[in-house]
Amino acid sequence: MTNALSRMLDTRSWILADGATGTNLFNMGLSSGDAPELWNESEPDKIRDLYRGAVEAGSDLFLTNSFGGNASRLKLHGAEARAHELSRIAAEIGREIADAAGRPVIVAGSIGPTGEIMAPMGSLTHELAVEMFHEQAEGLKAGGADVLWVETISAAEEFRAAAEAAERAGMPWCGTMSFDTAGRTMMGLTSAAMVSLVEKLPYKPIAFGANCGVGASDLLRTVLGFAAEGPKRPVIAKGNAGIPKYVDGHIHYDGTPALMAEYAVLARDCGARIIGGCCGTMPAHLAEMRAALEDRPVSDPPTLDRIAAVLGAFSSADDGTGDAPAPRERSRRRRRG
Repeated sequence: MTNALSRMLDTRSWILADGATGTNLFNMGLSSGDAPELWNESEPDKIRDLYRGAVEAGSDLFLTNSFGGNASRLKLHGAEARAHELSRIAAEIGREIADAAGRPVIVAGSIGPTGEIMAPMGSLTHELAVEMFHEQAEGLKAGGADVLWVETISAAEEFRAAAEAAERAGMPWCGTMSFDTAGRTMMGLTSAAMVSLVEKLPYKPIAFGANCGVGASDLLRTVLGFAAEGPKRPVIAKGNAGIPKYVDGHIHYDGTPALMAEYAVLARDCGARIIGGCCGTMPAHLAEMRAALEDRPVSDPPTLDRIAAVLGAFSSADDGTGDAPAPRERSRRRRRG
C-alpha cells in the first residue's frame, strides 16, 4: 500500500510544507532553553494553533512539535524517559488538525539530531543512535504520523542511523541535512555526497533535501547541487526566512513574506518539489509562498547570479563541492527555529 505523501507526490508537481516551529512557539510564550516538546502535554492548544496556522496558510504538510524529542535531548530537561510519549502526543494533535482540514494534509513526524557526536569521533554508537531514533519513531507512528521527517542532520552516520530506525518502525521517511558551513554540513558533507549517501541507503527516503542553514540563497545553491547529480527522488527545500538579527533582545529573521514568495518560486525552478520554510517562517510567509507557487509559471533553473540578485548574497564564495578543505568541527547542539 502506498503512503499518503507518495500519493500526493504522484498527483502534484509541488507540495507546500510548513514554516518554523521554534520561532512560532517563542512568539506564543515559550522561553529560551525550555523544551518545546513538553508543551505537547502542558500547552496542547498552543500546539494546535501552531499546526493550524500552517494549514490555514496553505501548507499541504506540517511537521510535529517533536524535533528535540529524543532521549538524548530530553535528558537535558529530566524527561528522557518520555521520548515515546511526547512524540506520540505531538503526532496525535497533528492528526487531529490534519483530519479536520477538509483537504489532504500530511502529518510529518519531526526527528531532529541527537546533539551528540557519532563514533568514532564521539561517544554515540550507531546502535544507541538507532535505539533513540526508533523509540521516537514508534511514538510518532502510534500518534498517527503519516511519515517520519528526519531534519537538520549534519553527519552521514546519524542519517544512516535514522534511516535504520525508520525501517525498524515500518514507516516511510524523508530526510534533510543542514548545509551551513561554506556549502557543507558542519561535519563536512557536500550536496553531491548527500545524493550519493541517499542512494546507497538500504532503506531509502521518499524525498531528501536541505533545511535551515545560513539563508535562502545558500540553501538554493545546495538544491542546485542536488539537481546537478540527477537525483532519483524528490528534493526538499526548507530555507530560513532571511538572516537572523538581534533586535530588542530577540532574534529576528529579516525575510519578508514577499522575499519568501520569491524563494519558493526559485526553489521550485531549481528542482525542489517539497518547499517550505525553516527558522523565522510564519503563516504570513507561507500564505504568500502558496500564492506565488500557484500563480507564477515554471521557469528554467535560475543562475547563481539570479538567486543572489533576488534573495541576497551567498555567505561564502565556495558551494562546498570544489577543492576547498572540509570545515573544522564545532559544537552540534542546536534547536530548529
